[in-house]
Amino acid sequence: MLALKSLLAWLKPVFFIGLSLPALWLVWQWAMLLGGFPNDLGVNPIEATNRFLGDTALRILLITLAITPLRDITGIVALSRLRRMAGLFAFFYVCAHLSSYLGLDLFFSLAKLWKDIVKRTYITLGMTAFTLLIPLALTSTNGALRRLGPKRWKRLHWLIYPAALLAVTHHYFMAKGFQIMPLVHGAILLFLLGWRLIKLWRHQKP
Repeated sequence: MLALKSLLAWLKPVFFIGLSLPALWLVWQWAMLLGGFPNDLGVNPIEATNRFLGDTALRILLITLAITPLRDITGIVALSRLRRMAGLFAFFYVCAHLSSYLGLDLFFSLAKLWKDIVKRTYITLGMTAFTLLIPLALTSTNGALRRLGPKRWKRLHWLIYPAALLAVTHHYFMAKGFQIMPLVHGAILLFLLGWRLIKLWRHQKP
């Protein structure tokens, strides 16, 4: 019991550090690049940055959705404490992904961004997913939970499901040629959503 309590005490800071590592790695790579040193961003560092941030955002979003099934399987209720942190980190990486695309690719041209949203399906899907995540990030505080009430807050945060579906589809359409990772992300999401549907069906079963 004491070992478990000790583990849980370290759970949040370790999780925070783990979710911060991708950002720290990217900052280090850009520091190496700008300093003229060898780095892992390749011949097109802007594209590598955009893709890295997008992939990271999607994976952390999937981690956010995986926390509840993992809690159910392990019986470790304290895992639920990590859900808000994971969701906010996912939103942070989504914002960084969008900022990288808007700044490094489009040079902050809102006209070009709107043109891409209208003409490119994967951009439309990605921006829609981002829009759905905004109210979730804005209502992630305990104060927002109290103001909305548990039921309304929970209904609002169901937006994470269509946002995740849109994000996975965005990744699939963005990939050039056959790539395995969009399919892996899609399979993981289907499993996580299927888990919730089965759980809901069991609770409603007479």
